[in-house]
Amino acid sequence: MKRISILEKAGAFAENKDVARDIRLQDILPELDKGSEVVLDFEGVDAATQSFVHALISDVMRKHGGSALDLMAFKSCNEEVRKIISIVADYMQEGMGPP
Repeated sequence: MKRISILEKAGAFAENKDVARDIRLQDILPELDKGSEVVLDFEGVDAATQSFVHALISDVMRKHGGSALDLMAFKSCNEEVRKIISIVADYMQEGMGPP
């Protein structure tokens, strides 16, 4: 299992899509490709934009399907960040159709 601190990589206001892309490509996808779990730790992150979260997980879900969410855990999210993650994840699952 790999733990990724979003605060360390993106700061307290996670908005930079390029940073999200780098996290996805360098940290998330290599672990999921091995079947390993990934913990995205949002401790200390006050807010995240929808575009940041989309850049972070949408391509992961496209590649691995809905099962990607089984291997990813979102920890220490405040209510606002949790809502944004849910919006993006729900949107991606709707677009993928039935399993």
